[in-house]
Amino acid sequence: MEMPPGSPDGSEKSPQCPELVPSATGSTLCMSSRSESVWTSASRSRWDIYHKPVIVVSVGAAVLLFGTVITSLSCVLSHNQKVYKMSGPAFLSLGLMLLVCGLVWIPIIRKKQKQRQKSQFLQSLKSFFFNR
Repeated sequence: MEMPPGSPDGSEKSPQCPELVPSATGSTLCMSSRSESVWTSASRSRWDIYHKPVIVVSVGAAVLLFGTVITSLSCVLSHNQKVYKMSGPAFLSLGLMLLVCGLVWIPIIRKKQKQRQKSQFLQSLKSFFFNR
């Protein structure tokens, strides 16, 4: 195994194994996975906070309604009945899945907002007591 070259004055230690070499990918991945920092205090409107789950709920309700119409067409119409019987339940399940995901997403965002408010309050208390 070849040893990587160290610094000329010997003050900087080089890692022994290549697996121990620090990489920036972990911190970059962690930073990019968060949409915003916990410590930002910029207030956002309710639409900015809830627009994604509202869109998912709306699309889910529309697909569920479309699936209901397609399933009911299989009972009413006699031609292409196999197509309606196969695609109707698929749209029903997809719409129900999107609807439930959006409805579960909203309380998660509310809980996250409360935790963020608590952390901002604790951060302000910390800065008040330690910055005197």
